[in-house]
Amino acid sequence: MFSKSKINEPGTPATPSSDAPKPASPASSPAPAASDFKSAAPKAKPPASQLSTDLHITGNLKTTGDIQIEGTVDGDIRAHLLTIGEGATVNGECVADDVVVNGRIVGTVRGLKVRLTSTARVEGDIIHKTIAIESGAHFEGSVQRQDDPLNAGGKAKPAPKHQA
Repeated sequence: MFSKSKINEPGTPATPSSDAPKPASPASSPAPAASDFKSAAPKAKPPASQLSTDLHITGNLKTTGDIQIEGTVDGDIRAHLLTIGEGATVNGECVADDVVVNGRIVGTVRGLKVRLTSTARVEGDIIHKTIAIESGAHFEGSVQRQDDPLNAGGKAKPAPKHQA
């Protein structure tokens, strides 16, 4: 009634009998159910996207992840962690939770945490919650502390008055 076939041989279908032990190879195990993924440990954070030194971008960049700029960007950048490399130039607004400037920015910088290293050159306003400026950094513009610097409108608007 049952015929024995060699399992895992090329060209031969794998049809083990019900009493034969199942092989423990990952290829033959069934795909995990969607509910199995909920209990799995969180995956490692992906590395930051990097724009190399020879890259010149004209346009806006937007990501929910991290980005490292080494080239030139003519446009606005929005990210979670934004790192401007030593040889990089950004002409536009930079908005991120964390901004680390090693290179040059011409435009407004908005961030919860903004750090200008000794090689930084910023020509524009900085709106921040916390800021660190290392000795040797060049900065021309104004600095303004806000509780919510990522909000482009600035401080929260007062609630409208209701009429009775």
